[in-house]
Amino acid sequence: MASKQEQQFTEIQKKNLEAAMRLAQLSIENSQRIMELQVGTAKALFEEGVANAKALSSVKDPAEALTLRTAYAQSTTEKMLTCAREIAEITTKTQAEVGKMVTEQLSFGGQDVLEGFQKMFKGMPVGDASALGNIQTAMDSARAAYEQMTKASTDAFQAFTKFGKK
Repeated sequence: MASKQEQQFTEIQKKNLEAAMRLAQLSIENSQRIMELQVGTAKALFEEGVANAKALSSVKDPAEALTLRTAYAQSTTEKMLTCAREIAEITTKTQAEVGKMVTEQLSFGGQDVLEGFQKMFKGMPVGDASALGNIQTAMDSARAAYEQMTKASTDAFQAFTKFGKK
């Protein structure tokens, strides 16, 4: 029969595995969205390129050919920028979801780990009473650092998205 501490650590591992599975599912779903977007953009660009080539083959006037090429280049650039902007938006949303999941794990998982340490230390003669406080401080510092990195990278993605819309 497993001890209480083993059961607690098994429960923590189970929660971590569930979080990892949610993260993997999120990653797969967003990769699919990005691939569909890229395939759709590539298909549209190919079809437009074929239509442009047909139109250029029947043009006799150099000025008209230049106009067609300019319009095609502008359209291609707009489609590619739109695709890049949508990918950035998907990435920003995904990052926010991942950040939320990780923050939950750090908050709840960290609390579970801390409680496990507290119970474990109760049955042991610990020479330094501040050991548990040091563990809590380290977990709080890690959580704060992660939240700060998440905010900085989210701000960077939002700046990129705004830049692409100008």
